[in-house]
Order: sequence, then structure tokens, then C-alpha cells
Amino acid sequence: MDIRAGAHTVGGVQNGTDFNANTWLDEGSFGSWLGQIDSGVASNVAAFSRSRTSEGVLLCKGVEVGVVGPTPAGPRAPVSKDNVSERTLLSVASLLGRVVGYAPEHEGDVVQNIVPVKQLATEQSSTSSSVTLAFHTEAAFHPHKPRYLLLLCLRGDPQAATTYALLNDVLSLLPDQARQDLTREEFTTGVDSSYNPRPGAVSKLHSVLSSGNVPVWCWDEELTQGTTPRAREALLDLAAAVAACSRAVVLEEGDLLILDNSSVVHGRSPFSPRFDGTDRWLQRSFVVPDLRAVGDDLSGNVITTSFS
Repeated sequence: MDIRAGAHTVGGVQNGTDFNANTWLDEGSFGSWLGQIDSGVASNVAAFSRSRTSEGVLLCKGVEVGVVGPTPAGPRAPVSKDNVSERTLLSVASLLGRVVGYAPEHEGDVVQNIVPVKQLATEQSSTSSSVTLAFHTEAAFHPHKPRYLLLLCLRGDPQAATTYALLNDVLSLLPDQARQDLTREEFTTGVDSSYNPRPGAVSKLHSVLSSGNVPVWCWDEELTQGTTPRAREALLDLAAAVAACSRAVVLEEGDLLILDNSSVVHGRSPFSPRFDGTDRWLQRSFVVPDLRAVGDDLSGNVITTSFS
């Protein structure tokens, strides 16, 4: 679904270094900021969160991102900008549930700057550039993975396409036997390097596909492994089905892409950054429905599950 916001300015130029996203969330300040966001965006995001029959993808166009300076050299490098984009992203995300960060990834930031890093160009990570970022459920290995992923584009790159595949499309192409085998708890998923895991750390045995009336999936093209021959064969069928029905969108400034992590896998095409302050710059936030399920693995808004 594509929602186009009307021209609408929110906030003014402020010193972004003075903005503490966690404090702002804790104070509930997003409620007042929502009143400054285009009403069409807010209402459609709220409807998206209530629907389990949607495709699992919502693209909002023309979202205000404020004054944006040069693209930083890394996710936690100093930035020169106001904090309009952070306030907007957190406010919209709060319509979907509880905004969280994950330690140690990006040191638990609830708003993450996703920018190309020269030293990581060939890695399977959000900061890579010269390789295809494989399809994956966000944090597929994690017991408290996010339900929603939000990507707000501050600066686009026409080469960099965000790729995704919808579960319903994939299911229509999967052989019946593969679909059945994917519901068995015969799979593990390796822990992403951004979580500083111990060597060889993997998830508990899990299924890739649920067997309920509203199926969900949990799969990482690079990190999910089958532990039996039939599981490995089913993963080959799944990868082929995803490749056959994948879609792509090139994000531009002011685009806000929201993905339902339970019904959509996503990735990214390669691109060629210049590392001169003009490269692609997204901001990312994660949302869980409820913090009660996290239990003791929580410090403020940061999920602290350790894999080391």
C-alpha cells in the first residue's frame, strides 16, 4: 500500500545532539508530536497495525524529515541535523506497539542510522553496500524479534533497492511437501555478527513456517540451516519461491517503509557509495507488540538478550 502525505512541516531546526530518544519515549512526548504528522499517514499506519489481512507492507510518501546534513561515516558517528526525523519516526512507530532497541546492535539505539560503511562493504549487514543483502526476517535468531521494522529515508540512492517478498506470494509457489516440512522444528538460525555472539551461536530449534490459520515465518537466507535432509530440501524450495516473487522499491527522501516482520522478508540490492557525505541514509526503528513477553531481558526500552 502506498500512502502519499500532503506537504506538512513538523517542528523546527534543533540541535540533534541534545535529543535523547529513549528519554523522549519514556516521557510519552510522541503523543503531542503525532498531532503534527500528516493525519493520512497516522490513520493508515494505525489501520495497518490492526489488520492481519494486509500484505504486510506500507509505504508512506512525503513524510517530513527536517533538515538533513551530510551522511555520517557510520551508524554512531556524529550527525549534523535537526531531530525532526527522529521524532517523526518514533511517533509513527509508537502507533504500532512498543519501540525497542537491541543490545549490543548499534548499542541499543531506538533510532538507528543505516549508512554504508567502507570497511563493511562486503558484509551481510545493513551497513554493507557492494553485495546483495540476502532476504531475511529481521533478527530471525532472536527469541524477542521485532514485529515491525520501519525504514525512514533521509537521503536516497537510485541504485539501492529495498527488496522484499510477501509470505502469501511465497506460499502460492511452495510445493505442498516443502510447506509441510517447513512447519517442523528442524531448523536453526545463526546469530548475526552485529550482536557480538560467541563463535557458532545459533538459535534454538524452530520451524520456518507456522501451521496456524494465519501463518508467519522466520527465515534468514544466509543464516537459517536445516538439521535434516528434508529440512534442507525445503529451504531450497523456499529460496526459489522467494526469488520468483520478490519485489523491490527504491526509497527516496521522505519515504517511510513499514514491514510486518512476521509476514515479509526483506533485503537490499548492491550499490556504489561515494563516502563523501552524499550517500544513502536511512533511519530504522523496531517495534514489538508488548514488552511483557520480554521478561527480564529488558533495560528501559532496550532488549538485552545475550548471545555471547
